[in-house]
Amino acid sequence: MFTRRLTASFALVLLFASGTITGPAAAAEAGKPTHPGPVFRTVTGKSALLSLQTFGRPDGKDMVFRISGSVFANVTGNALDSAMRHGQKVFNIEGYNIRRLYRVPGTNQLHQLSREIVFYTDPADPTRIVREWTNPVDGRTYPVVPINNDAVNFGPFPITPSYQGPPLVRLHDETVWTSDIPVRADLGATLGERFGLLGGVYTAQEMFDFSVDQREVAARAVPGVVPRGAMKTKVSWARTSPWAPFMCLAETEVRGGLTYHARGWTLDSYEDVEPWLRAAVEADHPRFTSAPAEPGPSQNSWTSFHAKQLGKGATTWAGWCAANGRS
Repeated sequence: MFTRRLTASFALVLLFASGTITGPAAAAEAGKPTHPGPVFRTVTGKSALLSLQTFGRPDGKDMVFRISGSVFANVTGNALDSAMRHGQKVFNIEGYNIRRLYRVPGTNQLHQLSREIVFYTDPADPTRIVREWTNPVDGRTYPVVPINNDAVNFGPFPITPSYQGPPLVRLHDETVWTSDIPVRADLGATLGERFGLLGGVYTAQEMFDFSVDQREVAARAVPGVVPRGAMKTKVSWARTSPWAPFMCLAETEVRGGLTYHARGWTLDSYEDVEPWLRAAVEADHPRFTSAPAEPGPSQNSWTSFHAKQLGKGATTWAGWCAANGRS
């Protein structure tokens, strides 16, 4: 990862203070109209500078948010005990989001472009990918489908000197901020597939806590400067959501869902991901070795499942479960 050195020469300090980038970096900006650097350089607020660097590297290259955590059963009334008790760890999860910042050519508008691949792994061994899972209600075994969202994008959002980020809080030697996202999607109306969800509506809650060490803040929240590399960031992530679609548990019949609890951290590039995880991605999901090249529609676990497993409606969720469940 890029770390600014305190022993930099006076000339280099002047270069950073002026916000001027020369040589190959400047040529890269000038020769690539989608490069985010010229827009990023206009941002002045600390919060804006920090939050933008969680969306992507200001130098326009791919970065990774590595994700590692666990998934627990949230069973209303503990109704499935002892087949699957409330609070039971059902899976570990291991994966990442690979992302970059993209500038709409000739504008001050940025997009975050990303792909997300997260494998469900053994509760006792985070590095062993789970390929099938036995439903405790019907006793059938189903193939496990990883989170493979291609893509996860947002934007465009205009960037000006007055662009504001979230409120920041200093805790010990770190600057922290939060992002809480309530999710509601009427899949019955938009996809024509209800997935066994109440009213055909997917509801979830995504909750993030970001933290950056004060030394990293001082090095990277400098107005007029386009830092290289990914900002060293940690994130705590929690999600409450319905049962994953491959589990073939209808929310209308089995009240409850899943609670995801994970941590994430930035990596400079895909090459910094552990070899075992890269090997799994390259074997079965090679598109997830890089971020998208241009803006496009986003997916979540349900819309991805609809597109890839259900053939965009060629079969139903109930039909997929009937065809893929093994007694």
